[in-house]
Amino acid sequence: MKLAIVTAYPPSKVTLNEYAYHLVKHFRQRENLTEIVLLTDKTEGEKDLQFVEAGCKVTVKACWSFNSYTNIIKVTQAINQTKPDAVLFNLQFMKFGDKKIAAALGLMLPWVCKLKKIPTIALLHNIMEEVDLESAGFTSNKIMKKIYGFIGATLTRLILKADVVAVTMQKYVDVLEEKYKVKNVKLIPHGTFEILEEPSFNVPLQPFKVMTFGKFGTYKKVENLIEAVEAIRRYSNLNLEIVIAGTDNPNTPGYLESVKKAYSHVEGLTFTGYVEEQDVPKLFKESALVVFPYTSTTGSSGVLHQAGSYGKAVVMPDIGDLALLVKDEGYRGEFFEPTSVSSLALSIQKILENNAYRVELERANYKAATAYPMSRITNMYLNTFQSIILKKKKETSQEEQMTLV
Repeated sequence: MKLAIVTAYPPSKVTLNEYAYHLVKHFRQRENLTEIVLLTDKTEGEKDLQFVEAGCKVTVKACWSFNSYTNIIKVTQAINQTKPDAVLFNLQFMKFGDKKIAAALGLMLPWVCKLKKIPTIALLHNIMEEVDLESAGFTSNKIMKKIYGFIGATLTRLILKADVVAVTMQKYVDVLEEKYKVKNVKLIPHGTFEILEEPSFNVPLQPFKVMTFGKFGTYKKVENLIEAVEAIRRYSNLNLEIVIAGTDNPNTPGYLESVKKAYSHVEGLTFTGYVEEQDVPKLFKESALVVFPYTSTTGSSGVLHQAGSYGKAVVMPDIGDLALLVKDEGYRGEFFEPTSVSSLALSIQKILENNAYRVELERANYKAATAYPMSRITNMYLNTFQSIILKKKKETSQEEQMTLV
């Protein structure tokens, strides 16, 4: 099978590019794939195809740009030229742009592929019905919320034109089937990027590095984390450092720089900036725990899956998709009230002052992560493609028989 994947891809800064890297890494190792064609966004640097493992051929065709109105034409032309046997879209609602028309035109592409009778799966990482628009930084205006809801429903209907829409959480399946009365939605979990050898739990970690990782400024903010660690320092003997790994959310440029200035007096506070793929393991391994300073969620958390693969304890708010992952996939953590500094401080302290509890969480999260390796996830996609292909062959055969009659 020659598989095309429409996605952002490193060194892109467009969302979900890291997820695409790991998808490609593991798809390459599937025996029934002869070639992967990456239909990617245009970037200044070369695409990261430095894989250690042997695998099938990977061809890159950088054919679309963020916020371009011609993406639907350019990607369709690339599909016509490369002639894939199947197409996988790696999507969220602002994949092709944060302007309404550009985003909508890009999200019509799964429908275009279906009209061309190419087996198509649209992987949708979040759904508008489960996004708290105010907490996520979109709008607090009631009228604008209704407008966003209408736009979201319209875009969802476009994506649902694909042969299959894959979502990462069972609740998403239930919501889409109920609201849109469709039967082509399938649960395929997020998966864990790297399954490493079981970590050596109970290794002494001093100082304790309290780490958070992501794109910050909207519903992910770090002020409360910094103040929580400062509060712990005032009434405990824990030796703590804070590591803020990642960049600004594209919607809040300059956010982390402003935080850096405001908290320049805080000792042991590190801002790493963008973390290259090869530096991610060191970042997690040196951390005592991973904190999710979120006030909302917008999809299955890649960072939580990464924390699990490295066997790390986590501190997170008991909200939205994070709470669902704990329920559905077996992750464990210490919960805190999303806007409370004291609640966050107590949760961090509870883990770091009880080594046995920390190790218990680490083991549970490693076990949860190993249940869904990316090798298993890519097999699920290929099996789904095979089902679509068989269905299309059956439909074609029936059409031919009707013509003969």
